[in-house]
Amino acid sequence: MKTLKRENLGNGYLFTFLICVATAALIYLPFVVIDKGLFQYCGDFNSQQIPFYAYMNDFVKNSAGQWSWETDLGSSAVNSYSFYLLGSPFFWLSTLFPAKTLPFLMVPLLILKFGVCGLTAYMWLHRYAKTKSWAVIAACLYAFSGFTVYNTFFNHFVDCIALFPLLLWALDKYMYEDVHALFPVTVALNLVNNYFFFAGQIVFLFIYFFAKLSCRDYRIRRPKKFFLLAFESLLGVAMGCVLLWPAALSLMDNPRTVDVSNGFGLLLYGRVQQYFAIFTSLFLPPDPTYLPNIFTDAVIKHTSMTAYLPVVGFVGGMAYLRCREKTPWKRILLVCFFMAMVPVLNSAFYALNSSYYARWYYMPILILCAATMHTFEDEDIDWKKGFKPVAAITLAYAVFALVPKEEDGSWSIGVVQRQSQFWLTYLTAILGLLLLYGVIRFWGDQRRRMTTIMLAVILGFSVFYSVVHISLGKFPQWEGDKDYRSECYEAAQNIQWPDDSFYRVDTYECYDNLSLWMKRPALLCFNSTVSPSIMEFYPNLGVKRDVSSKPEHEKYALRGLLGVKYVMMPLDKSAEYEEKYGSYGYSYAFSDDTYAYYYNENELPMGFAYDKYILMGDEEGESDSITLMTMSESDRANMLVRAIGLSEEQAETYGHLMEQVTNDDLVGLDYDGYVWDVNKRRTTAVTQFEADGSGFTASIELSSDNLVFFSVPYDKGWSATVNGEPVTVEKVSGGMCAVLCPAGESTIEFQYETPGLRASATVSVTALVVWAVYGAVVLAGRRKKKQ
Repeated sequence: MKTLKRENLGNGYLFTFLICVATAALIYLPFVVIDKGLFQYCGDFNSQQIPFYAYMNDFVKNSAGQWSWETDLGSSAVNSYSFYLLGSPFFWLSTLFPAKTLPFLMVPLLILKFGVCGLTAYMWLHRYAKTKSWAVIAACLYAFSGFTVYNTFFNHFVDCIALFPLLLWALDKYMYEDVHALFPVTVALNLVNNYFFFAGQIVFLFIYFFAKLSCRDYRIRRPKKFFLLAFESLLGVAMGCVLLWPAALSLMDNPRTVDVSNGFGLLLYGRVQQYFAIFTSLFLPPDPTYLPNIFTDAVIKHTSMTAYLPVVGFVGGMAYLRCREKTPWKRILLVCFFMAMVPVLNSAFYALNSSYYARWYYMPILILCAATMHTFEDEDIDWKKGFKPVAAITLAYAVFALVPKEEDGSWSIGVVQRQSQFWLTYLTAILGLLLLYGVIRFWGDQRRRMTTIMLAVILGFSVFYSVVHISLGKFPQWEGDKDYRSECYEAAQNIQWPDDSFYRVDTYECYDNLSLWMKRPALLCFNSTVSPSIMEFYPNLGVKRDVSSKPEHEKYALRGLLGVKYVMMPLDKSAEYEEKYGSYGYSYAFSDDTYAYYYNENELPMGFAYDKYILMGDEEGESDSITLMTMSESDRANMLVRAIGLSEEQAETYGHLMEQVTNDDLVGLDYDGYVWDVNKRRTTAVTQFEADGSGFTASIELSSDNLVFFSVPYDKGWSATVNGEPVTVEKVSGGMCAVLCPAGESTIEFQYETPGLRASATVSVTALVVWAVYGAVVLAGRRKKKQ
């Protein structure tokens, strides 16, 4: 594809940025007004994005360490938040503002991200445009594509959409203009921003590079150019690996990291609707992430499956594919479509994970925007060759709402879940096609005026369909989220706890991640990248742990084991809670204007010793001894209050310090037995426990040598000393920590350092020095040539 010389496009950068910012403001500000300043959307945006930004803003400013006690049972702050925001330049920009203002700054930051989406897309697109106008239009299509608007729900995904075009821009600079030392910066920026999305970006860069090479759009006449590009690529990865290596070490131990598919699962999706859903994503605006409407038997929820472009839809892409031969854009689009249809190739964008996602579509969407730009800019491409088939296919989708359906002896019309939602989305797509036809029909022969009107129509339509999309997701949860502001932002920050000692709280019928709002450790947590030992600990006790921790309240022994001192709930839920769980030792303690607080009479300190142990074993029951994993799941938490869980190797080392459980110990695993065990554990509990971001210090007095258990998630980053002497931190009870302490008084100190962070930071700093030297050499060479 030959690059073109055109008029100066310099002022297009600022113009594109500003109109994208203005359009995004028109989309989101009405909702800000409705929500009185604190924009609430639904799902992950409310539960994760807002509290994560506010919490980490405060953490990076005020914590002297790397351990977050408020994230689940405790987790590495680096590993828990590097996927979400810790490497994002937009997050670090937010640290210029006080943490308490962040909930109100989410929309301004989101508007800024849309502006950057348009700006970076324009930076790449204008090389291939004949006129500035069409480069601006294509950039706006990218900024307000269905993928970008959809991912308001996953706010941090928009960061990736905004920064990705810089990779293609810098690669083009290298290949076309021999601009060196720029590509490593964009590689590092995208890698630091989000390591998970970067894995897919690597795959796409290979497709992009070899597609252009195969069409002779890129030419490498000297091996030096190829090897220098490889060097710059590796240099960029080294510069940006500061968060990658710690995350990789953590993810390798994470049970939620899914194995690759196998057999037919590599080649075919298990449900035929999946193919139709992928195809449909090109023609109809997206449904809200949690409300798929047509192909409900496919994997669509939360997958970001949409490639819709406002107004133009797939018209430009279809026309381009039909009228162009052997171009990079055509090859890239066809390759990406094929990969989307083959499970193993689709998963290549996510390290061959078997879970289905379409979160890589923003990359071919950028190419689709370029193809659309060419369709309407080049006179030899007939736009009707795209419009007619797209219009026909779009019209055909009405059949899903009109086909008769019989179920349980009764007939109804349509296979869609919600007729009103379908028709609103469907007619929005039809409206876009009508607007496109009207613009071309009436102003197609006035090229300059047409581009102005086309831009205005696209931006206006983007506001309309985006507001519709956000409304469809927001307002069904209006009733459930009506107390979000009062219970999270306002009340949680003003809770007056009776004492300042370290303990955990539990919540009942409260919003997710309340612990981050009130800066108090709590059991309820919605974060999918917490310490891997938590992912192991909970399932061992029969508690599901995938993206969140929500242990059932019936598991009362788990609360005592984990040091829960108070259970909090909205005032109108207190009577219900007392009726259901009051008999488990919870008594009313105090209340404020929002919450009622119940004291856990069976609270255990954060650390204590046992006089019995039980082998962990496995569910296969191969051990001859009694093991925790062969017990009923309902009894396991009770048993862990009675006995510490050890591996066979640990039992050989420490078993002589305690008695092994017998059949007699399997009796009385009820509430009365639990109370008796709690009181016994208190006799050998720590007398002091002080914690901060670096770890914790505890004091204990024992009558004999013994393991001291801490309800702190095990992590390879822990190191410990007892009375100043280094000791081994053992992983016990399926995921918690323990250390060996001698008889008498002991002071125990735990220190935390994120595994791999120091090494990766060293690599990044070293790579930055190499890059600076390399850049200086490149600059000196350019100056010498000019002389």
